[in-house]
Amino acid sequence: LPTEAEWAWVARFSGGLTGDRRFAWGATMPPPENAGNFADASATEYFPNALLGYLDGAPLTARVASFEPNPLGLFDLGGNVAEWTNDYYSSAAGTEVLIDPVGPASGPGRVIRGSSWRESSLSDLRLVARDFGTDGQVDVGFRLARYAPQIEVTESDEQPDAN
Repeated sequence: LPTEAEWAWVARFSGGLTGDRRFAWGATMPPPENAGNFADASATEYFPNALLGYLDGAPLTARVASFEPNPLGLFDLGGNVAEWTNDYYSSAAGTEVLIDPVGPASGPGRVIRGSSWRESSLSDLRLVARDFGTDGQVDVGFRLARYAPQIEVTESDEQPDAN
């Protein structure tokens, strides 16, 4: 699983575009067409506080990659299912600047990031929203991630120029 910091970095990555990514689709509400699977107009019989001005066509979970990817080509960072991360949850915030921080060594549960098909509120749809849990939930899934090894290129590894 990605660390919470890794999840947040790829979710907020803008690809050099200007503007803030408060939500998986950008900075403004409501979500644009095909932004993700949220508690929308098709889910009003399940959730009274649905996004009435938005229709994703999936009242519950949708097929993975049914909606637009983010600038890195990753799908469903907002909507469909929220995601477990590798870090344990803590509400304490440090003051030092860390590069790729990891969470505490233990805690009440693992951090859950992202919104799901059950959510429609501004606070739940924001990329900064976080939760924690220990047991499976119908709207929480996972994303596999792995560390890419750092490879040093030497002169003998370089390919000759094709020209």
